[in-house]
Amino acid sequence: MQELIDRALAEDLGAHDLTSEAVVPSAARARAVIDQRSEGTIAGLRAAESVFRRLDPALRWHARVEEGRWRDGGLVAEVAGPARAILAGERVALNFLQHLSGVASLTARFVAAVDGTGVRILDTRKTTPGLRALEKEAVLAGGGHSHRAGLFDALLIKDNHLALTDGAGEAVARALAAAPAGVEVQVECATLAQVEEALAAGAGSILLDNMGAPELRLAVERNVGRAVLEASGGVTLASVREIAETGIDRISVGALTHSAPALDLGLTLEPL
Repeated sequence: MQELIDRALAEDLGAHDLTSEAVVPSAARARAVIDQRSEGTIAGLRAAESVFRRLDPALRWHARVEEGRWRDGGLVAEVAGPARAILAGERVALNFLQHLSGVASLTARFVAAVDGTGVRILDTRKTTPGLRALEKEAVLAGGGHSHRAGLFDALLIKDNHLALTDGAGEAVARALAAAPAGVEVQVECATLAQVEEALAAGAGSILLDNMGAPELRLAVERNVGRAVLEASGGVTLASVREIAETGIDRISVGALTHSAPALDLGLTLEPL
């Protein structure tokens, strides 16, 4: 995260903050409060704090809320110390905090939409380059669950892999033979015929790609509890409940990270 923060600060601050150096005395001290101005779940406090501490270790940071709790609004955090350092970090800290809180808030809405079904809401690899670890933390803060971290920690046979094999059955057999112990093997299936092939080959996890509710129910019936079933593709807040009620186990939602609107937060500063 520190490398990420350094890049973000270099992008915004450059060599120095021209405005603050021209207007604010070097000895000036200030207190700033970060307020939540719309309902949602806060995430990214650690990143925001690290931004300020990177600029000046003398800055005092106090979080006033726990991550992962839905709130209507109110005080989020306070930071006090050298005024120029607060001003230099304001935008970068808020960028992290607003984006990650947006991810957590959207996740919380999806989780609430499937409440009582037992279905888990998962993230995907459709993350902002360089921000994946932080975005996945934000999904957890929102009550969701994390899918694989990358290409290195699980086997997911997708449509483009299947295009280079003789079908789902063969691909699953190859993957099961090559997978290290304890590593999940999942196969993406777009049709019920592929589901049958994958099950016959011993697939333990199947991703049902862009299937409607009727197809999902049929897949659940044919599965008979043999594999973990995950729905994915075009899932929205309007459709997620119907999908969850088909009897599947998990739903992965790319929108959690690639389309989450930023939570409305603001920083107000006063002199000390």
